[in-house]
Amino acid sequence: MSGNSPYHPPVKRSVEIAGHKTSISLEPIFWAMLKDAAQQRGLPINALVGQIDAERIAADTPPGLASAIRVWLVTDRITRP
Repeated sequence: MSGNSPYHPPVKRSVEIAGHKTSISLEPIFWAMLKDAAQQRGLPINALVGQIDAERIAADTPPGLASAIRVWLVTDRITRP
């Protein structure tokens, strides 16, 4: 497989949400998308993850944080003008 393949196992990274550290495992393509989305909004990644987490917790059936981030990123791509 090529080194540029989007098919790569998840990579675990630490983030801080509301003063608490947690680890999130996402595929590199989602880490890149998250970084881009944060930059576009002028936010640190931790702040954007915090916003996504707040939306996730408010959902009727909250998914896990990594799943929420993936869904948020795809939804953001679809709804962004």
